[in-house]
Amino acid sequence: MLVQIAIVVFIIAAIFGLIILTAILRNKETPKPAVLIHGPLAAVGLVLLIVDVVKGHTEALLVASLIIFILAAVGGFTLLAFDTLKKRIPKPLAILHPLIAICALVILIIYAVK
Repeated sequence: MLVQIAIVVFIIAAIFGLIILTAILRNKETPKPAVLIHGPLAAVGLVLLIVDVVKGHTEALLVASLIIFILAAVGGFTLLAFDTLKKRIPKPLAILHPLIAICALVILIIYAVK
């Protein structure tokens, strides 16, 4: 059940992430409401996965998804640091972050439906 909730939370976070990415790619200022929703939502999804793993669900796909989401989170924190410091966000990083998160989400969905 936690995995299914995490999937929904990650999908909602991804929608807000797409709004942020679109602004970055258009050289616009990041929409702060989207930034303030995206990060915490993704963090909630991450915590749900961590709880599931700690509860003893250690299947390879779940753990792989968790590790990849953690890598995406590191990228997200880096992007947030650029944004907070009012520095130009590197577009390659802004593109790489969601690609990593999407890989993690696809793995998680595969795990959930198998």
